[in-house]
Amino acid sequence: MYSKPPTIYIGYDVKEDSAFQVAVASIKKHASKPINIVPLKQEALRRAGLFKRSHYNVGDQKYDCFDNKPFSTEFSFTRFLVPALNQYEGLALFMDCDMMLRSDIWELFDTICKDDSAVWTVSHNYNPKAVRKMDGQIQESYNRKNWSSFMVFNCSHDANKLITVDDVSVKTGSWLHAFGWLEYEQIGKIGEEWNWLDDWSPDYINAKNVHFTTGGPQFSDWKPSRPIDATYTHEWKAYQFKLTQEEAMKTL
Repeated sequence: MYSKPPTIYIGYDVKEDSAFQVAVASIKKHASKPINIVPLKQEALRRAGLFKRSHYNVGDQKYDCFDNKPFSTEFSFTRFLVPALNQYEGLALFMDCDMMLRSDIWELFDTICKDDSAVWTVSHNYNPKAVRKMDGQIQESYNRKNWSSFMVFNCSHDANKLITVDDVSVKTGSWLHAFGWLEYEQIGKIGEEWNWLDDWSPDYINAKNVHFTTGGPQFSDWKPSRPIDATYTHEWKAYQFKLTQEEAMKTL
């Protein structure tokens, strides 16, 4: 059905490099087969002429020039370039960098290959409790919030050819994050265990992918809200410790 093996695109922000490194390590630890992982770096995309969106700052907060709404990461919009980056072929997963896989990602790919949706997401009905997140960034509410934080694209699907490189630079954030180029029935469903949100998702769900959407252990002043969040934070820090040790060994 798909002409090329899946690729995982991970949003990259320099202030969350440690989160990105943990996300990569967790994917590799559990993957039963090799997987191609690509960091989605805005600076490189701009150099290649693939992203031209502009913004302005008020203090440390970024605001989009098209709709004057706040956004928090360098990959808030570039995630929607994935079908084009994958040459409109095959399967591709986008995931935020503040995630930690606890299961084999091939399990997900093998399951959704039986479906012919354009995009698969966890369809959260998410209303964040706090008005601020991460390192003081504004927590914006919008339709289908967090659906786009973990999404598998069927890049070959004709509907995904309707979102172009130019669209990603000029369409409003609300249109992009609400999958404005798709009909509702073209959005496939993934179980919540694949985008388990800290301080939100039920603790009886065994998370296959933990999303530290309120911030995460990469920020020194962040703290987990619930015992289950603390458990997953401990797992995250174990990855970080191992990565730090491996990096130190390289200098010897």
